Amino acid sequence: MNKYEIMFIVKATMESADVKKCAETYKKLISDLKGKVVEYKELGSKKLAYPIKKELNGYYFVMQVEADKDIIHEFDRKIHLDENVLRYLIIRLDEE
Repeated sequence: MNKYEIMFIVKATMESADVKKCAETYKKLISDLKGKVVEYKELGSKKLAYPIKKELNGYYFVMQVEADKDIIHEFDRKIHLDENVLRYLIIRLDEE
């Protein structure tokens, strides 16, 4: 399994329970696909540098995961279709 860092921004205009539910959905997706969430952080609501989809603020989340590339492809496919996610970034971490 490879190590990845995933950062995603969820619309801050949603109810706070819905924001957390959205993030938990993606955390659970990794686990359900036999990946491992090593670290999970909520960075909170922050002002965006520029408007994205007419949103001025976003709620940031960062996860470090251990997963195969197939799991990451499925995660990428699902998060790309979610309209509540403004932006996301998946980075493969170097082996130490």
